Amino acid sequence: MVNEEYFAHETAVIDDGCSIGRGTKIWHFSHIMTGCVIGERCNIGQNVVVSPDVVLGNNVKVQNNVSIYTGVVCGDDVFLGPSCVFTNVLNPRSAINRKDQYRKTMVGKGATIGANSTIVCGHNIGEYAFIGAGAVITKDVPPYALYVGNPAYQLGWISKCGHRLNFDANGIAACPESGEKYRLVEDNRVEVIS
Repeated sequence: MVNEEYFAHETAVIDDGCSIGRGTKIWHFSHIMTGCVIGERCNIGQNVVVSPDVVLGNNVKVQNNVSIYTGVVCGDDVFLGPSCVFTNVLNPRSAINRKDQYRKTMVGKGATIGANSTIVCGHNIGEYAFIGAGAVITKDVPPYALYVGNPAYQLGWISKCGHRLNFDANGIAACPESGEKYRLVEDNRVEVIS
């Protein structure tokens, strides 16, 4: 599709009423449904479905075969790994229309959702959290938390650059890549201190 603002492969389907930011790329066989807001410099891989009214921030990377259903809002710099999926109804039935029961899911800035993960609707993923491949999220995930497994559990903490944080006796850790320092605080949260 020829557009001065963004690129869409000729097999992509973009419904009327979408807002797509400058520099975004939409690849083979993907479907962007009505009312979606997709930020600047996003990359939407092959065979992706973005359901009505989904919001993706700037620089969101959506890998192949991802399903993002109505109710999902992703902040800037989110990474959605191959074949991950979001749900939007807790108890779906084919014979019962539950469009009035969609639950919202917020994915914070810089978060990573690993390949083949499932995010059950109504649960929020904090900024810079990291969801391991194949995890099934059934509860809120705090910022900077590392979650793995089915059902997912917290394995530790992670830096903005995606490295495991190892806290010393004083509750301080440093990212090995950036040198940025983090503090583990009493109410089981991590905060950036430098």
